[in-house]
Amino acid sequence: MAATQANDPRTAVSISRVVSVNPKLVQPHRVLTLSNLDRQCPHLMHLVFFYNNLPHQRLKDLSLNSVFCSLKSGLEDTLALWYPAAGRLWPNPSDGKLNLWCNNHGAVLAEAETSAKISQLGNLSEYNEFFEKLVYKPAFDGNFSNMPLIVAQVTKFGCGGYSIGIGTSHSLFDGPATYDFLRAWASNSEIVKGRSRSDEVPTKPVHERGILLSGTLQAPRDTANFPSDSTSNAKEARAMAIEHLYHLIMQTATAQKGFPLQIGTPSNSKKCVLKTYHVSGAMAENLKRKHFPMKRGSFPFSTFEVLAAHLWKARSKALGVKKEKQVCLQFAVEIRNKMRPALPKCFSGNAYVLASIMMAMGELEDASHECIIEKIREAKNKVNQEYVRSYVEALEGPQQGSSLPPLKELTLVSDWTRMPFHNIDFFHGKATYACPLATPLPQVAYFMQSPTDNFGVDIRIGLEPENITAFSHCFLSMA
Repeated sequence: MAATQANDPRTAVSISRVVSVNPKLVQPHRVLTLSNLDRQCPHLMHLVFFYNNLPHQRLKDLSLNSVFCSLKSGLEDTLALWYPAAGRLWPNPSDGKLNLWCNNHGAVLAEAETSAKISQLGNLSEYNEFFEKLVYKPAFDGNFSNMPLIVAQVTKFGCGGYSIGIGTSHSLFDGPATYDFLRAWASNSEIVKGRSRSDEVPTKPVHERGILLSGTLQAPRDTANFPSDSTSNAKEARAMAIEHLYHLIMQTATAQKGFPLQIGTPSNSKKCVLKTYHVSGAMAENLKRKHFPMKRGSFPFSTFEVLAAHLWKARSKALGVKKEKQVCLQFAVEIRNKMRPALPKCFSGNAYVLASIMMAMGELEDASHECIIEKIREAKNKVNQEYVRSYVEALEGPQQGSSLPPLKELTLVSDWTRMPFHNIDFFHGKATYACPLATPLPQVAYFMQSPTDNFGVDIRIGLEPENITAFSHCFLSMA
């Protein structure tokens, strides 16, 4: 049966109420200075959680009102500790940089209902335009200081199942912090009375950006592990991701005989189709054995490394990049444990930078997976405190939601496999699926833990329609 689409009149979603949710304990107004890592992307990132496989029959008899009130009460409790989420972004009048005004203006929670059944939506891992109706989207006039940092919508389906669509500002949280915030909210909500909450609540969050603020990053004393003095070490400490990106932009500008490259316009998302490719645990093992037939026992590399190498080769080939062009793979590296001293595990801000490798397309075509994996590891190992300092300094200047131009030579990967969002149990049970919606950079490939395959990975990537067939062929046949 074909999946229900957004323009199907039988699947209207009716919003019955929208409320502002404030912290249960009101905090004094203050400005929280953001780091340049926080300012990279102030847009909302949306996830839709589906719960249609509820463990107890009585859950299906819950009223929408009781679910809504439990979520509201739980969010009030959660915002008491995660109080910056109730604030607003605010540009510094002197330099235009965004900071966070903790003013208790509140998050936004909406209640909605639809006659559609979740089973009519088809494969929940595949993006469906109907999902956009399951997230509340306040009017946005381009002024980030008017935009709530947390928005949510609970929708009851005709089958008795629920969805919870949540948007969080990327200037507020990175992926691990978002995961901790949502776990705390789910635990505090107690939609199912009497559930145990003993070890579900994350540690108290730390909101101060501290060492990541521009001008406060210093070279660590342990120069044996974090070199910064010699010429060769200084070269390694440069933020190669920024340099490589600049090179690709200039390469594209030269080919187009000049600018503009549409930097700063996230509207490119409309040109992409979001596709999900399921890599089963067996497929991942077969891929490893295909490219490393001499290895015996456990492989000396991660599933992420082999899939990132495979994806880079497949995407670059599918998009028809010429052999003489430089191509680049960039991937997010968490830096909580890379800093000296290490950031708190419960640090709530953005704590990641991009690592990067670049080579000519002809070289990438000829390179073995082992060679590419070695380069991925080298790039990852270069991310130390000096690299972070260089990266943060390179992001100086006003950043009001700028975005990359569409570069087919650039492959971007973000690893979400350590953040199993489907395990967040708002209803005392795992979500059937947690589906991300389009992001400001839809061409980014997200690696997500599969809820149905313990060792499987779902890869969500945005592709232009004319490239889908070629990419599917390259990615699946090469595996």
